[in-house]
Amino acid sequence: MPVIRANTSIVTQINVFTAPEGGQQALIDFLAEAARAAREVPGWLSASLHRSLDGTRVVNYAQSQDGEAARRVIEHLQRRGRLEANKALGTAHPGLYEVAFTLDRD
Repeated sequence: MPVIRANTSIVTQINVFTAPEGGQQALIDFLAEAARAAREVPGWLSASLHRSLDGTRVVNYAQSQDGEAARRVIEHLQRRGRLEANKALGTAHPGLYEVAFTLDRD
């Protein structure tokens, strides 16, 4: 389950993909399999996939315990060809982030 709290060591990879027309579900399926592969890496915490309502984008919100764990996950997926293979399913715009602020309804 995602943890969205400020001032933690958790690193979130947010990757926005642009999917080709009709390719959104194939990309989601591929990313779900990649998340299952990443799950075995020490320090991996969670992955959440979001589909845009217009069918053109997929957002992957993946969390790791800290920056080193995030690097291990990326290296793990690179070694398995997952990062290169997803290029056939969409254009990625990745970044690593930390939560700076949250506000909840009390």
